[in-house]
Amino acid sequence: MPDVAIAAPNEAAADAGEQVARAGGNAVDAALAASLVTMVNEVGLVSLSSGGFVTIQPSGGGAPYTVDGWMDMPGRGGGPLGGGTWDIHTGYGGGVDITIGPGSVAAHGSVAAFEEAHRRDGRLPWREVVAPAIDVARGGFRLSAASRYYLEYVHDSIFGWDETSRAAVHDLQGEIVTDLVVVPDLADSLELIATEGAVALHTGDLARLIATDVRARGGLLGPDDLAAYAPVTRPSLATRAGRWTLATTPPPTVGGISVAAMLGLLEGRPQGAWTDADVELMIRIQREVLGRGPASLLESSSTTHCSATDTEGGACAVTVSSGYFSGMIAQGTGIWLNNTLGEQELNPGGLHALAPGTRLLSNMAPTVGRHADGSVLAIGSPGAGRIATAITQVLAGIAGGLSLQEAVHHPRVHVHHPGRPDEVVKRETEEGLTMYYGGVGVTLVHPDGHLVAAADPRREGAVRLVRST
Repeated sequence: MPDVAIAAPNEAAADAGEQVARAGGNAVDAALAASLVTMVNEVGLVSLSSGGFVTIQPSGGGAPYTVDGWMDMPGRGGGPLGGGTWDIHTGYGGGVDITIGPGSVAAHGSVAAFEEAHRRDGRLPWREVVAPAIDVARGGFRLSAASRYYLEYVHDSIFGWDETSRAAVHDLQGEIVTDLVVVPDLADSLELIATEGAVALHTGDLARLIATDVRARGGLLGPDDLAAYAPVTRPSLATRAGRWTLATTPPPTVGGISVAAMLGLLEGRPQGAWTDADVELMIRIQREVLGRGPASLLESSSTTHCSATDTEGGACAVTVSSGYFSGMIAQGTGIWLNNTLGEQELNPGGLHALAPGTRLLSNMAPTVGRHADGSVLAIGSPGAGRIATAITQVLAGIAGGLSLQEAVHHPRVHVHHPGRPDEVVKRETEEGLTMYYGGVGVTLVHPDGHLVAAADPRREGAVRLVRST
């Protein structure tokens, strides 16, 4: 039984990671269990109708790999192109236009990716990995600070048009609920996933309920789209930072490419604390890397991230998202459905412009790494277009000699819309850390077995260090 370090975006998710680690699970089991809990209690950020990426450093020094469980363009069975949608504007994230409704729902893939990662490198039975999420769904949960912050902007416009959704997040006065949230049918859906695996969401009862409801309300997602979906496993993209050899998400996602490019251009800076000159260099690099090419598109919605490492040399970094949410809960499932087709920055050609089965764009970059001394690390972040810049700055700080917590807490800089007329350089202060700049979770195991974890105060992050003795 390995010792395991866990970083998660909330206490319940961290508890889930600890629970499976104490049952004998490894870093993969812990990170997946924590992430499944976020699909229950991080309302507005992620759900079971989601996509994501899992990057793994196998124990024993095997080659790192990434399981791509991001979402596909639906429409394999034909359907009403452009139907079942409407646009809203919200001030969230500095102001964004969003397309929601049944027609914005893409083919999900995160649970299928989790199952594949677990098959390859998990240790506990799949049911035990899913069990903590079932408990949270059945017992109820309070909205996290990140969920509540987002819902303050969109609780009516996105989460208020569907009757089941409105009832789940509003009290009798129409305000955001402060009591425990129990979403009808969600625990039962998770029980099916625990028993049947991801097939429940692709060819089983849950797939049937989701596709039927989406189509009945004018959307495009159908049973053929869910049945044909498959996660893709690829060798991770290799890069370096100081004495760290890192592995991150490879193409076609652009998040890992962006992290690798920015780390390379930093050329080993900072050395210790960030200087003003280092920060100015970071700003120039963001303009260079993010201000042109496909990465310039990626100002998409929020996400959640969990990291875990263990004393057998394993590391697992998991990032998942459901977009801004379509607003609907599929009848009989308790599952809020994604709106990834409606993320306008990620779909510049239009809502349904891509061919059915095409994998959509993503900026996620869950990353693992090995130090020359044998230490193992896992890191990632939510934060929309700030994912790559947050991860880069924290990794550069760690490589330059900062402790994990020092690197995570350090104020960040982000160039919003680099190279455009509306470009804004946003600088964080030590007194004003905010979730706009991401929510990095990072874990580390030293060669002597010493565990370290740091979770971002910007998002109520939580850590656990689980020792077998």
